[in-house]
Amino acid sequence: CGLFYMLFFPFCIWNVDAWLGRRLVHIWVWVMYLGQCTKDVIRWPRPASPPVVKLEVFYNSEYSMPSTHAMSGTAIPLALLLLSHGRWQYPLMFGLILAFCWCSLVCCSRIYMGMHSILDVIAGFLYAVLILVVFHPVVDLIDNFNLTYKYAPLIVISLHLALGIFSFTLDTWSTSRGDTAQILGSGAGVACGSHVSYMLGLNLDPPPSMLPLSLSSLTVTVFGKAMLRLLIGVVILLLTKIAMKKATIPLACKIFRIPHDDVRKARQRMEVELPYRYITYGMVGFSLMFIIPCLFQFIGLS
Repeated sequence: CGLFYMLFFPFCIWNVDAWLGRRLVHIWVWVMYLGQCTKDVIRWPRPASPPVVKLEVFYNSEYSMPSTHAMSGTAIPLALLLLSHGRWQYPLMFGLILAFCWCSLVCCSRIYMGMHSILDVIAGFLYAVLILVVFHPVVDLIDNFNLTYKYAPLIVISLHLALGIFSFTLDTWSTSRGDTAQILGSGAGVACGSHVSYMLGLNLDPPPSMLPLSLSSLTVTVFGKAMLRLLIGVVILLLTKIAMKKATIPLACKIFRIPHDDVRKARQRMEVELPYRYITYGMVGFSLMFIIPCLFQFIGLS
């Protein structure tokens, strides 16, 4: 799941449409945050094994209701369809089929993997649709605020940090706490990177007069440059993640006087996990939107 996000959002932002990519990130952050918090409030356990055969155990410490995989697997393709249709020229039926297949595959896979019941998945699907109904009409306002308001970075960083602290108080440690901080950090980093790019006049979105956009003919050169951007960019994102992780965990342990001989145990403390995840993925999001696009312009890959 993390690998998918590490490839999908960068590909969309660097190679397709940054306007579209930013909005997808905004919706993804809110869908995943609300889903993770709802899990920790309802506290339904995973399906019992036996009789269920579990093919995945990494997320076993999390609660089950609703399925956040089903939520993201519903919200992202539906948001992609809603945001891109009319902005890009393509057959509506193609978008509908893609959204249906994407959503169906993700939802069915969670049942097949033994991680969710049918009820978890249906609830996740409906919850994602409800959140999308609420947030889709205001996503343009959110993005415009992030880009243009002078104090937007300070407000976004503070808001996401407060939401992270709140979510950490809902329950004892589980993988969902780290995922929540990771998602909020990524969203804050993307918002701050977008703001800096906009203020410096970099990577401006196409003016309304150019809409709708058409898919350029795919040539070897276009495909090669897209893959090169993705390869170079993702490597930099991974190096950023590794470097920030190496720096933030020992620093947080030192500041809060927590022994870091056992890093795994130290990371289960809120004082370590929240700043580590938030700062690390905040820098990943900032690099995604500002540092790496600047590098592409410098080396002639933009």
